[in-house]
Order: sequence, then C-alpha cells, then structure tokens
Amino acid sequence: MAAKQGLGLDNLVDVLKAAGESTRMRLLALLAVGDLTVTDLTEILGQSQPRISRHLKLLAEVSLIDRYQEGAWAYFRLTAEGAGVALVRDLLSFADPGDAVLARDAARLSTLKQSRSEKAQAYFSRNAAGWDELRRLHVSEADVETALKQVVGPDPVDGLLDLGTGTGRILQLFEGLYRRGVGVDASRDMLAVARSNLDRAGITKASIRHGDIFNLPLDDHQFDLVVIHQVLHFLQQPEAAIAEAARMLSAGGRLAIIDFAPHSVEHLRDEHAHLRLGFSRQTMAEWLDKVGLRVEQIVDLAPEQDRGGQLTVTIWLARNHRQVVLADLTPGDRTVAAAGRT
Repeated sequence: MAAKQGLGLDNLVDVLKAAGESTRMRLLALLAVGDLTVTDLTEILGQSQPRISRHLKLLAEVSLIDRYQEGAWAYFRLTAEGAGVALVRDLLSFADPGDAVLARDAARLSTLKQSRSEKAQAYFSRNAAGWDELRRLHVSEADVETALKQVVGPDPVDGLLDLGTGTGRILQLFEGLYRRGVGVDASRDMLAVARSNLDRAGITKASIRHGDIFNLPLDDHQFDLVVIHQVLHFLQQPEAAIAEAARMLSAGGRLAIIDFAPHSVEHLRDEHAHLRLGFSRQTMAEWLDKVGLRVEQIVDLAPEQDRGGQLTVTIWLARNHRQVVLADLTPGDRTVAAAGRT
C-alpha cells in the first residue's frame, strides 16, 4: 500500500489558514458536492460577488479548488487530488449536518439544483421526439449499455473520460467503476442536462466540462478509460477526435467507441445532422492503429427488425499498446528504443 501523502509544516499551516474561516469552509462544503459559479455561490451564501471571489481566490492559491471556464461563466469545484484536499474532506466530515448555517446552505443548493433540473428537462423535452425516432432504428439502449459494460469489464479504473457526454449517461452507467469522472460536451444545453442528471443521481465524483473534442481542455495521459458514445458520426474528421482521445489515455488505458456500422439510411444526414453513415471495422482499426491503439474487441449489435430497425450498433475496444510497451521498459531500454526510432 502506498504511503499516505503528507504536507510540509508551512503547507499545512497555509491550508488550515485558508480553510479556517467560516465563509470559506461553507464554500468548501458546497464545492465538495458539485460545480458552481460565483453567481450560484453568491445566491446561496447571500454575500457580494467581490467577497465570494476573494474567498475563492484564497482557496485556489493553496490548490483546494479548481476553476474552469465555460463560455462567459467560470465554474469552481473542490480539487480532486492532493493532501490538502484530503485534509479538508476530513474536516468537513466532522461538520454537524444539523448546523443551522450549513443546513440553510444545503437547502438553498437543493433549490438551485431543482431550478437547473427544470431548465434541463425543458430542453430535453423539446428534443425528445427526434431522439426517440432515431432510437427506433437500432437495438435498445439497454442492450447497448449491457454489452458495453460486458466489454469494459468489472475492473475499477482511476479516471473515466466521456467525450460528447450528452446527458451524462455514461458517467452514471459506470459510476461504480471509476474514482473520478469527467464528461466533456460542446453543447451548453446538454451540459445542463448532464449536470442535472448527475445531481439527481447524487454523483459527486464526476464533473462536467465544456470543450472541443478536437482540442480538449485536459492534460495528457490522465484517464484509464475514455468513451466516445454515438459521437463520431456527427464529425467531419472523426479520426482527429480519436487521436485527441488517444492523447488522454494513460499507459495501458482503453478507448471504447460506440457508433454505427456502415449503413444507407440517407435521411439521417438531413434530419439528424449525421455526417458519416457508419464506420467499417477496417477503417476504425486503421485510425486506431495510427495513434498507437490496438483493437482488442469488437461487438456488433444487430438492429431489431420487429421495430423497423436498420442500424447495427458496433462497439470497439482498443488499448494504448504503444505506451504500455514503453512503460514496461527500464530507463536504459527506453534510451535504446528512442535511439532506434530516430
């Protein structure tokens, strides 16, 4: 078992100074259970925006919270890693949930989440008819999810990245598998739906980010499992998205792609903005091999003919083989290998 990460005396004092103030402790308690904006926090705490921003700056300076931009909005959440955050979580565990101030904050947060949920559901309802029409063309989502879980397997992963997260369903489906999850989507409407669904499911170890699938706002090699679920057929350059996904994979990490096999349902181009009418096994294997990923498993799910199905759903699972090889080499062997590539 790895030794518990500790803090030097100066860092320990800095963390305790930053957290040891009532407003900042309230902020940490709120940010431990979800992503919130300064506006959200001012509404919950009933304090001015400059005051809240100043407290957030102090917490960020000791790496207790993360800040990320989503258009004109900046979101904050408790940092996922680090001894300082571990200490803060321990401190929060001693807080009395019946404390009047904390209980009022929790109630206001609940009201805020309910408002989010209503807005998200309104968007979802406006688009549900089109999605239902598409679902009738292929095997049920339940069958796809069952097959995907079988392909991925039961072994836990440290980090899960869901690209084109949509409703956040993948983050919910694998909630028991990952320690930290991130969902990325280009649609702010869908991000609102995903956040609402995670709130409703009580999932706090996953965060939602606005981002471009071709230029992700994330560091390299941070995820053991990356999922691209029914996204590639919307893209002009799906192979570029696969390359970006490969960049995210840790040594030995896996990429799961769920999309359609080649088909001839032309009306999907105009009615559902599909740019690609499915992908062949050979094409997908070539794209994956080009970025150092080796296909380990392919599963085809035939359409349900009794429902008028016309689309076969395919699941590809590939592993970051190139990095596994390098990770297994000794430092001396890595030098030799590098020399051999020049």
